[in-house]
Amino acid sequence: MTQPTRLFDFPYYQLKNKPNAKALITKYHGNWEAISTQEYVDKSNAMSRGLLRLGVKKDDKIAVISSTNRTEWNIMDIGILQLGAQNIPVYPTISVEDYEYVLNHSESIYCFVSDEEVLEKVKKIQDKTKIKEIYSFDRIEGCKHYSELLELGKDDSNQPEVEACKDAVKPQDLATIIYTSGTIGQPKGVMLSHWNITSNALDSSPRVPLLEGENRVLSFLPICHVFERVLIYVYQYAGISIYYAEALDKIGDNAKEVKPHLMSVVPRLLEKVFDKIMLKGEDLKGIKKALFFWAVDLGERWEPYRANGWWYEFQLKIANKIVFSKWREALGGELRTMVSGSAALQPRLARVFGAANMKVMEGYGLTETSPVVTVGLYKNNMYKVGTVGQPIANVEIKIADDGELLVKGPNVMLGYYKDPEKTASVMTGEYFHTGDKGEIDKDGFLKITGRKKEMFKTSGGKYIIPPLLENDMKQSRFIEQIMVIGEGEKMPAAIIQPNFEFIRDWIDFKGYNIGKTEEEIATSEIVINRIQKEIDKFNQNFGKWERIKRFELTSDVWSIKSGHLTPTMKMKRPVIKEIYQDLYDKIYRS
Repeated sequence: MTQPTRLFDFPYYQLKNKPNAKALITKYHGNWEAISTQEYVDKSNAMSRGLLRLGVKKDDKIAVISSTNRTEWNIMDIGILQLGAQNIPVYPTISVEDYEYVLNHSESIYCFVSDEEVLEKVKKIQDKTKIKEIYSFDRIEGCKHYSELLELGKDDSNQPEVEACKDAVKPQDLATIIYTSGTIGQPKGVMLSHWNITSNALDSSPRVPLLEGENRVLSFLPICHVFERVLIYVYQYAGISIYYAEALDKIGDNAKEVKPHLMSVVPRLLEKVFDKIMLKGEDLKGIKKALFFWAVDLGERWEPYRANGWWYEFQLKIANKIVFSKWREALGGELRTMVSGSAALQPRLARVFGAANMKVMEGYGLTETSPVVTVGLYKNNMYKVGTVGQPIANVEIKIADDGELLVKGPNVMLGYYKDPEKTASVMTGEYFHTGDKGEIDKDGFLKITGRKKEMFKTSGGKYIIPPLLENDMKQSRFIEQIMVIGEGEKMPAAIIQPNFEFIRDWIDFKGYNIGKTEEEIATSEIVINRIQKEIDKFNQNFGKWERIKRFELTSDVWSIKSGHLTPTMKMKRPVIKEIYQDLYDKIYRS
């Protein structure tokens, strides 16, 4: 095999070219347990043989739902795909109703779950679906364990049948249906072929900065999302050891143990990491505190490629030694690059982490584009703060007359499952309409300026682009979430979820005699006035017609579970507006 052409080719490519004794590593009962490339291939084949004996055949759909990334997910992925069947990854955090919709719409016949919580959700709706059996990765009483299928596949007498199935799979065949977490309505099933994702992994690989010798990555973004999934194939192609984090709240601990060289992130995570660092800085005293904030100020002025000159670089060297080195230690000490996707990254964060020698390469893509369209790379001058990089090989972009970004390439989806009309509505020839507005600068760097559907006009006819305002305002440590409103109204306004964790510390620091419950914080005049100061400060970055004139605070924590956010942490704008209709009316009708 010269190059992979189908998704299940990746482990075989690794086995032939870059076999790894620690290919996939997951923590079980407090211990990191690794499997080699050879074990990965052997277990995947055993899974394929077991599935064949269950009666699974080409184009059958098998759902996989895991609360965390883990080795079993990869074994299932390859085991399913080798048969010409399709892997249907499902977000573990969606509602029971969405589980029912996805499992029925995809016509999945088997379901693999990670743990008891997911199992209970699936069992509630199993009798309303075509699911014949549920298997679990964890050992759960009353549920079949996934190892039963490995045992069923132990007898390799039907391996020739597996090989025949593999040979019958063509690069253009359907590999997976990924249900996008839409901000409006039911999820859409995006059909991606083997070549859609494989070509994207191969074309993205040159943008991944690798070190000579052993490389370690820490994976924690949901593997059911195509962003992390394609990176996992990229890592396999490169022969990198993939460590799966235990949970989102264990990333710091796991990073210290693993000492990763690379990991993927979302902006929200970096914002939280930065907020925690800043809180620790606030607790320092005297010269230590002064040096800390001197270093942060220096970091916020960072420019790539030593553009600030020798004196700045000299100061930065000192800041790295006495301040930023401690930041790196908190993430294992060897992290050099983070790949960021899913939402816009604040330029301030790109600068600060860049200054701290943990460069954030921002990328852009959609599930429909498998997903990578553009991404930055520090070497070869392919990085620019405030942009999402340049297009990867074989992918073309252009801006339509109305400012919408269009994408063409082998990574563009086959279409939406069972919805040819919806598919036709987003395609013009071979170009996919992203729904995002963007600009391409003279050097070919892409900047995303907002969602086409999220733009609105005030009653005065002025255009407002909410994400631009929101991304700026979220630089405030007092603001956790903010949604700009005002379509058809006389002025823009905002509904805000305060950063309760930070504000509680701020109350202690200031010695204010006010309550600390969410309700008390959201209704406190002291807090409201302080957030007004933040709004006033960031408003200066915008034209008078764009500025936030009024806002209301909510006492709820916006979350996936409560319905405010999608599984990829995007705001469900219509849902949020409906939940806080009373606040909306208070702003515009009182």
